[in-house]
Amino acid sequence: MFIVNSYFLAVVLCVVTMICWGSWGNTQKLAAKSWRYELFYWDYVIGLVLLALIVGFTLGSTGEEGRSFTADLMQVSGAAVLSALVGGIIFNASNILLSASVSLAGMSVAFPVGVGIALVLGVILNYIGQPKGDPTLLFGGVALIMVAIIVNGIASGRMQKGTRTGSKGIVLAVIAGVLMSCFYRFVAAAMDLDNFQAPEPGKATPYTAFFIFTIGIFISNFLWGTLAMKYPVQGEPVSYKTYFKGAFGTHLVGVLGGLVWGLGTVLSYIVAGKAGAAISYALGQGAPMIAALWGVFVWHEFKGADSKTRLLVGLMFVFFLTGLSLIVMAGE
Repeated sequence: MFIVNSYFLAVVLCVVTMICWGSWGNTQKLAAKSWRYELFYWDYVIGLVLLALIVGFTLGSTGEEGRSFTADLMQVSGAAVLSALVGGIIFNASNILLSASVSLAGMSVAFPVGVGIALVLGVILNYIGQPKGDPTLLFGGVALIMVAIIVNGIASGRMQKGTRTGSKGIVLAVIAGVLMSCFYRFVAAAMDLDNFQAPEPGKATPYTAFFIFTIGIFISNFLWGTLAMKYPVQGEPVSYKTYFKGAFGTHLVGVLGGLVWGLGTVLSYIVAGKAGAAISYALGQGAPMIAALWGVFVWHEFKGADSKTRLLVGLMFVFFLTGLSLIVMAGE
């Protein structure tokens, strides 16, 4: 299987992860013109499972190092399977709430708040599980990103002041962020992060762990997805009958969203062995900066903002970039 042995390459792939995690929300915005996010989300989940199979039978089955995807899947222990499945279930609940937040408050608000909180709490949990990297630089970077989140919250509050949908969107983003901070640790626990070349028997390679993780998302979506459809945060309930009436192109947009997010996630797992789970997770969770860029410059979610609000948005980017730089330095 493909294994990353260079820290520089690990950082590059983490940047790809960050771009993927910060960009998949665009597909939801595109589909939202004619498609509710609750319906979009089913296609997104299908895209995740497809990506897991594609990567498993390509990168996960080539090369001479490590176990191949199918061989690893046959030997993985029940405890590792359960851990990755639980990670998928937790992630799915958090991501549905994040999608709801995007539909109410926009990408430039939902991502910095939700994913930013997930970054701070998730780095702490993952560092406890695998203390790798300079803690001073790592947590210094996390602290700066937390400042960026607060600044973004102030800016979005100025834009959303007096609107119920904006306030509800921020609350959902906070809940999503707390839940999202937990999922990565469960998936990491299913892998042997110290030795991808010859993983401990019963432990999963990144490709197998990611596949099982997506199965957990798919299965749990019959619960979380159905609840979201029956009890939407905005608008009338939607049915599965409506989903199957959707145009083929509309479904493809959702599948594309799953492929994009899935690519970022599997790369994050692949580099965790070299960079460490905390650093890999932290760099990938720089996604709010990417999402905010899309929200500001493409979707114009801060259109009409006054000079003070624009200054706050600019400061948010500065704090994010500085924080991410410290996180990169922490692993060198």
